[in-house]
Amino acid sequence: MKTLLGFVLVFVSLTVVYGAGKAPVKPGLRLDFYKSTRCPQAEQLVKQVTEARVRRDSTLGAKLIRLHYHDCFVKGCDASILLDTVGTNQSEKDARPNLSLGGFDVIDEIKTRVENVCPGIVSCADILALAARDAVSLPFNRPMWNVLTGRKDGRVSLLSDVTGNLPSPFSNFSTLQNLFSNKNLDINDLVALSGAHTIGVAHCGAFARRLNFTVQGAIDPTLDPTYAEFLKSQCPTPANPATTVGMDPNSTLTFDSHYFAAVNRNQGLFQSDAALLTDPTSAGIVTRFQSPAAFFGQFRLSMVKMGAIEVLVGNVGEIRKNCRVIN
Repeated sequence: MKTLLGFVLVFVSLTVVYGAGKAPVKPGLRLDFYKSTRCPQAEQLVKQVTEARVRRDSTLGAKLIRLHYHDCFVKGCDASILLDTVGTNQSEKDARPNLSLGGFDVIDEIKTRVENVCPGIVSCADILALAARDAVSLPFNRPMWNVLTGRKDGRVSLLSDVTGNLPSPFSNFSTLQNLFSNKNLDINDLVALSGAHTIGVAHCGAFARRLNFTVQGAIDPTLDPTYAEFLKSQCPTPANPATTVGMDPNSTLTFDSHYFAAVNRNQGLFQSDAALLTDPTSAGIVTRFQSPAAFFGQFRLSMVKMGAIEVLVGNVGEIRKNCRVIN
C-alpha cells in the first residue's frame, strides 16, 4: 500500500510539473533545486531583482525571454550566450542574430546580488531561465511556467556555433521544423514558442525582404497589404537601422494570444511567422492557440522542454563567479 501511495504521489507531482502524459525532460533538473543547497533563497533573490527592473522597464520581459531562447538553441541552456569575446575567439554574442539582444545588465545585477548572499552556488544558466520566467510573469502576479533548476554553466562560447542552430526570421516551415526537432521539440512546441513574438520589437532588417519580395517595392503576397503599407511607412528604403516595429501589431508589451490572431490575418511580421500557415497541422495549431487557455497551457509545457535542451548538470560545467567570463 505504501509503495502504491508513493507511486501515485510521484505521478501527481510529475503531472503538475510536466503535464499529463509528459515524462521528465532531464535527470538532474528539478523544481526548487536550491532549497536543498546553501542558497535556499536563490529564486527569491532572482525574483526581487527581476521584478524591480521590470517595473522600471516594461520591455524586459521580451528581452529576457529572447535571451534565454537564444542561449538554449546554441549549445543548450548553459549561459554560453552571456560570455564575452576573449581575444580573437569571438563568442556567441558577436553573431549577427545576437547583436540586438538585451538584458545582459539585468543578469549581471542578479548575479552580483546572489553572489553577495551565497557565493558559488547559483549558476548563470539558472539565473537566466528564472529571470525570463519572472519578467514575463510579473503582470500576471503568478508564475506562467515552472522553471526546473540545477543547470551548470558552460565554458565554451563560439560565434561559429550559432549558424545552423538558431532559427531565423527568414526560415521556411521545413527549416523551422528540422531545427526544433533537432532540439527534441515537436510541432506544438514550435508554434507555442513562436507565440513569444507576442511581445517585443524587431529591427527593419529582420523583415525588409517581405517589403521588397522579388523586385524593389514588391510585397510578399502572404503579407496582408494594409499591414505591409504600415510596415513600409515605418521602414522606408533605405531603413534607419535604429528603427524598430512591434512583433505583434496588437499588443507589443502584453503577453497574450493575440499573436496567433495576427498570424491568421497574414499579419505575422516575419517570414517564419507566415510559415506557420504553410503546414496544415501547424496552421490548425495557430488557430487553436488563439484561445488564451490553449496557448498558455502549451507554452507552459514547451518552456520546460526548451529549458532542458542539452543542459549541463551534476559534475559537468561550472558555477561562474561572473556570468561574462569563465572561472
